[in-house]
Formats: sequence, C-alpha cells, structure tokens
Amino acid sequence: MTGSQPPRLTDRNALRRNRQRTRADAMFLHDIAIEDIQDRLSMVNRTFSEPAIVTGHPQVWTGVTGQSERVVADDEVLDLTPGTHDLVIHAMALHWADDPIGQIIQCRRALRPDGLFLAVLPGGQTLHELRATLAQAESDVTGGLSPRVAPMAEIRDLGALLQRSGLALPVADGHPFPVSYASALHLMRELRAMGEGNALEARQRRPTRRAVLNRAAEVYAAHYPAEDNRITATFELITLTGWAPDESQPKPLRPGSAASRLSDALNAREVPLKD
Repeated sequence: MTGSQPPRLTDRNALRRNRQRTRADAMFLHDIAIEDIQDRLSMVNRTFSEPAIVTGHPQVWTGVTGQSERVVADDEVLDLTPGTHDLVIHAMALHWADDPIGQIIQCRRALRPDGLFLAVLPGGQTLHELRATLAQAESDVTGGLSPRVAPMAEIRDLGALLQRSGLALPVADGHPFPVSYASALHLMRELRAMGEGNALEARQRRPTRRAVLNRAAEVYAAHYPAEDNRITATFELITLTGWAPDESQPKPLRPGSAASRLSDALNAREVPLKD
C-alpha cells in the first residue's frame, strides 16, 4: 500500500494570479528584505560571479546582487543546475512552499563547495493580529472558521531546516517591526497589492461576506490600536544563512580538546556536578 500524499498548502494557480496583480508602490516588505540581503553580502569578503535568485517577484529582485543573476521561479522543482552557483538567494517565497526543506536542499545542491545560501521570508509573528481578528470575526458572524492567512514558520523551526538540509555554519535571525494602517481593510488591500492575498489550497472559494470584513475591522481597531485612530500590523522578516560544505571551512573542536578551561577565562569557581 502506498502512503498518501500530504495535503498541499498552496494553490499555485491562485498564487500566480495574486502575484500578477502586484503594485510597485506596495512592495515595501521586499524593499526591506533587499536592503537586508545587500547589507549581508557587503559584509562577506568575497565577490560572487555566478549568483542565482529564486523568487516569485522577478521584477523586484532582478539586479539585487549587482551581477548578472540567474532568476528562477519558486516552483516545486527549481530550475537550478547542481554545482553551478556560488550564491543562491531564496527571496520572499519560502513561506508559500509546500516543502520548504526540499527548496533549501535544491538550493544547496545548486551551490559550488563553499557557496553561500541566503533566504529571506516572513516569519511566524507576521500578521498575528490579522489572523486572530479574522478568526474571531468569522466565528462571530458565521459560527465557523476557514484558512485565511498562510501559516509562517518560527525562527527556531527554520534554523532546524537549515541544519537538516546539510548546509554548514547555519544561522537564522530576524526581527519584527510594526506598521500602521488606517484600518484592517486598508491592510488587507495592501496585502493583495503586494501579491500576498489568500492562496491557501484549503481556503473557501467564495468571496468573504461583507459582514465578516466589517466585524474584522471593528475587532482589529478595538484590540490593536495605534496612534491617530489607526491600527498596528506586525511584520517579521527572517533571514537564513548557510554555506555549501567545504574542507576549508572552520570545524568545531573535539570535546575535551580545549587548551584552557572556561572557568579560568571567566575567573569563576568550577563546581563538579554529582553523578
């Protein structure tokens, strides 16, 4: 008996349609992500000659490295040739992947030894206010719930994916930042304008009732107010860093091989633990 396929997270056709409706003036989250990636690249003492960028927004990310990048779509199977690139950036798309670790592994295989992998994506704190508000509004109006905001991974889980993918020197870091909007309806309109509307496979296929949206706006304003009668929305960007394994990279010391004791360096008293 063959095992059943796991449920799909994303309706790729809906995601493609959403991305085709993006507006340049709504891509501020990508602008922040690009600035972060460029800052990190500037701190790496290396010139990358064969970069690749995986993204669903090529019009935003092309030219980010200052080189002639290979830009590929964030399809289930990435159009990347193994061992070809010295830099692969997965740009603001990993949160829509049905198999995020598979995406990272494909990027790692596309790297030459000691090549750099970078990914930037929204993290688990992103839109937590909107998720809670829509859930309460729909429950109040219809008595039920439906998937409306894509689940986003926590930083510790993304760090674990880096380790499982076989990348060396893995690091995951990020930060949340608040943005204010005139109302929850203005927030939802901007999410659609940046191509981040509901593309979940399990979503309801009929339009959301106006009563649900109105109730969501009321609940949001009551629970997450900002100054000047506005509301606050949290976005979190997480950046993942790892290197394709290579013999030239630093290795951790073997346990017990240290030349000096940590307690001596800290000028602290060492207390043996009981068995």
